[in-house]
Amino acid sequence: MPASEVPPLGQRIRAERLRRDLTLRALARDVGVSASMISQIETGKAQPSVSTLYAITSILGMSVQDLFEEPAPAELAGPGAVAVVPRPTGVLAARGAARGLRLGPLVRPDDRQILTLDSGVTWERLGALPGREIDFLRVTYAPGGTSSSTGDLMRHPGSEYGFVIRGELILTLGFEEIRLRPGDAISFESTTPHGYRNEGTEPAVGVWFVLERSA
Repeated sequence: MPASEVPPLGQRIRAERLRRDLTLRALARDVGVSASMISQIETGKAQPSVSTLYAITSILGMSVQDLFEEPAPAELAGPGAVAVVPRPTGVLAARGAARGLRLGPLVRPDDRQILTLDSGVTWERLGALPGREIDFLRVTYAPGGTSSSTGDLMRHPGSEYGFVIRGELILTLGFEEIRLRPGDAISFESTTPHGYRNEGTEPAVGVWFVLERSA
């Protein structure tokens, strides 16, 4: 598929849930949302917030990079299904997904893969290397945008590095609130409860680099 095309987010989540033979209700219970919400996310009727998305991927054992990959036909059909459509060539198979595709070395703006999430947050993928669970993203928080519509903090495996290009973000890190302005950089273990929000009147834009597993 062209680099700028991203499989529907809900399709990818549903494929992994079915592969793990997990019911909607079971996933919803573990995430802490309603089964209806998970259903709406899977069918594309709703988008998850950043915190909900990280909760889903953590429970399903997925990486953020998995969300940008095309699920295999057998995954879409559920456990025990046999793929009848040829798989793409030149990729490394892992967890049944089409993986190992390189994005780069040069990624122009029109080639970025984009995920639009709930609460005014957009992720643009800036590059990817096969076999590396590293998220290299241009992140935008619209005015009023937040990583959680409920105000809950998130935590997930790995380490997080960020650099603000324009606008302002408020980072809640544990019990501390930090105002991030253009030129500010942050780094911390992602297992620390954290969340972002934009209380300004202009979009907050930054480059984020997330190692999904700590060294």
